[in-house]
Amino acid sequence: MESLNQKEQATLQGILEAKQMKDFMKMYSNLVNKCFSDCINEFVSKSLNSKEETCVIRCANKFLKHSERVGQRFTEINVQQASKIG
Repeated sequence: MESLNQKEQATLQGILEAKQMKDFMKMYSNLVNKCFSDCINEFVSKSLNSKEETCVIRCANKFLKHSERVGQRFTEINVQQASKIG
């Protein structure tokens, strides 16, 4: 990024931030769809029953832990690649 002028850096930063937001919203949408499909089976009340609530909490925690681990592995691989180059 050092080879870019200030305007180009700002433009690139905006693009990266928009991509991060899009990726976050996609992850959130996937989480909602997955946990809803797995945990909500009856529509007798507008509120979750205790079984559904427990399922949603476990599902969300599992999904977030998985996403965190994928991010950690991605970072580890990037560090390995950078050390091979440098």
